[in-house]
Amino acid sequence: MNRLSVDFLGINFKNPIVAASGTFSFGKEFAEFYDINMLGGISFKGLTLNKKEGNEGIRVWECESGMMNSIGLENPGVEEFVEKYTDYTQNIDTVKIVNMGGNNLQEYIKGAELLNKVDFDILELNISCPNVKSGGMLFGVCEESAYEVTKAVKNITRHKLMVKLTPNVTDIASIAKACEEAGADALSLVNTFQAMAIDVLHKKPIFDNIYAGLSGACIKPIALRMVHQTAKAVKIPVMGMGGIYTGTDVLEFLMAGASCVQVGTANFINPLALKNIIKELEAYCEKENINIKDIINII
Repeated sequence: MNRLSVDFLGINFKNPIVAASGTFSFGKEFAEFYDINMLGGISFKGLTLNKKEGNEGIRVWECESGMMNSIGLENPGVEEFVEKYTDYTQNIDTVKIVNMGGNNLQEYIKGAELLNKVDFDILELNISCPNVKSGGMLFGVCEESAYEVTKAVKNITRHKLMVKLTPNVTDIASIAKACEEAGADALSLVNTFQAMAIDVLHKKPIFDNIYAGLSGACIKPIALRMVHQTAKAVKIPVMGMGGIYTGTDVLEFLMAGASCVQVGTANFINPLALKNIIKELEAYCEKENINIKDIINII
């Protein structure tokens, strides 16, 4: 009996551990370290409709208990991904999640249309992207724009739709409910927190874009609180993330209401992080003589 299996949107996950988008690429690099088919799932590198080269200058900066990144969504673009999809996924036997963002509503819609050409399990909609037609405001920071983009993609996609929420909001529960009302099948949270670093010797920001995304252990308590608030506010399933490094971290998120979790920054510290976390969860379930699904949403 597999004590770690969980159900998410009617999909059986071998375990609740998913490689987070942007930290695992398409899995090829980590497959050199261990059998990635042991994972519950993989959220592939985030895509945009058109190919992006990413930001210039420093892209990654380590900070106490975490890291900041300003990658700029460097990716091959949806069309190239569709053309090479089987190249990326032919040897992967786990739940496949495709992450997609956009700079305006039409890019989201067109990207979703193109992705209808390939088979995968879940479309993860990144709404932490700036809407260039609305002055650069992120789609996910207000209920109206979050509802609008979720509704538009839901109407066009043939895949199960999971919306990835930004934590840079006043009331994440209200954003979550707006996405649920728009037809989202599930939610994932949290994305990175907006942060900043300064080079005091040269008296200038570290990043060319000034602000960057903060991830790592330092954000876990806040991410955990937001997952708990969201899980209590909606009826659709939640996939939690934010500063998860250990099996104990995973247990906290599951108890707070997440059905699965994504693990990101930990992969940069230890390429075997996800494998080790799964072993820790197996040991926990054996010791407690329970199935992992029994602890979901018990807080």
